[in-house]
Amino acid sequence: MAIVLVLVLGAVMITLDTTVVNVAINRLSQDFDAPLATVQWVATAYSLALGAVIPGTAWAVGRFGARRLYLGAIAAFAAGSVLAGLAWNIESLIAFRIVQGVSGGMVMPVGMTILLRAAGPDRLGKLMGTLGLAILVGPLAGPVIGGWLIDEVSWRWMFFVNLPVAVAVVLLGLRTFPRDVPETPRPLDVPGMLMLSPGLAALLYGVTAGGDRGGFGSPGVLLPLLAGVVLTCMFVVRARTARHPLIDLAPFRDRTYAAAAATLTLFASGYFGTMLLLPLYLQVVRGESTTVAGLLGIPFALGSGVAVQVAGRLVDRIPAGRLVPVAIATAVTGFALFTVQLDADAPYWGLCAAMVLMGAGGGATMMPTMTTATRGMSHERAPAASTTVNLVNTTSAAVGMAVASVILSAFMSGLVPDGGDGTLQALHRLTPEAHAAVADPLAGAFRDTYWFAVAIMLLALVPASFLPRHKQEA
Repeated sequence: MAIVLVLVLGAVMITLDTTVVNVAINRLSQDFDAPLATVQWVATAYSLALGAVIPGTAWAVGRFGARRLYLGAIAAFAAGSVLAGLAWNIESLIAFRIVQGVSGGMVMPVGMTILLRAAGPDRLGKLMGTLGLAILVGPLAGPVIGGWLIDEVSWRWMFFVNLPVAVAVVLLGLRTFPRDVPETPRPLDVPGMLMLSPGLAALLYGVTAGGDRGGFGSPGVLLPLLAGVVLTCMFVVRARTARHPLIDLAPFRDRTYAAAAATLTLFASGYFGTMLLLPLYLQVVRGESTTVAGLLGIPFALGSGVAVQVAGRLVDRIPAGRLVPVAIATAVTGFALFTVQLDADAPYWGLCAAMVLMGAGGGATMMPTMTTATRGMSHERAPAASTTVNLVNTTSAAVGMAVASVILSAFMSGLVPDGGDGTLQALHRLTPEAHAAVADPLAGAFRDTYWFAVAIMLLALVPASFLPRHKQEA
């Protein structure tokens, strides 16, 4: 439990940084005079970097040791946070967010490896649920603390605040984490690394660029998409034949593991794709401050955090095939109730009630699905299992955020007079009367974008139906 609580503190820093940036998008657009298509890369580039570094994590654990690698990643994340806080333009901020992502991408999979090795399978659900406290504290504290810092101090402090947390994690980790046992390092699959990481990056860039340019037929969009597909397929072929592949695909032959991965892919794409939408809706359509936007996200975070704790314990006793589909249905119901209310003057009590269901369904879906995928893994296979699950989750979230921003930008295009290709900047220049005139159409753009996310999450019920429904199967 001491180990998992230190891991929670490290994970809180990562999730807090993600949620803080979501509420800062509108302010960053103002301060740097940049369109949504550019500013969203502050979030998307971070998520992309998270995904790009995850494939090499299992190798790095064997080469450097889980304890040493985890604490080094925390220190590097703190350094990236300081650099991001010192950014002088939107391009430098995006670059330093990539630095944060490269280091932060190792924190969750390496932390899960430490936890998997310390806990037996019978306690894994409970401890994973405790690790899920980060899902409560990060989204709960991030928007509130970050919103206050952005409104009252400076957006730069939403990055500087990571430094004392990182120092605490390193000092506590040195005292509580078991010392690394020497292992025979596995050779790094360099060709696989050069296929998978650039392939994922090219795919995400192509999706985002297609939305920016209003189509997917131009060479600047089509070539990255094709390159991403080809590189990813080449990696899959290599992983099936290489002696020491970067990512071991053997677990995907197991029905439970494959069903859990497919469930995570679809659900995370829709669920995390909406993380940019709520604070933007509250600020752009409703005219709320960053602080108020953060406070109004509390019901979502509370629902998610409480559900993670309950579901983490239930999955030790109830098969995932019975628990996860109910959780997905709860999330979809919450998102649907939220979306049908979404207009320029929707009552906050109704939106907040729906947000509780949205968060509860998401929290009860993500952690039990990840627990089911990794339960029973041996000491040797734990790094690969946690790496692959986190890669699926992180990449799906990054793609979901990119697609959501693309769809929202497309729906918002032309709604603001003289908006050109920078709708957010044009909104900042509107008078209160002019803003009121476009509030309803803008709310409609957010509503239509949410429906895309609802549809994707609904599809997750299909693979979830293949998760084990009886204890002996689990």
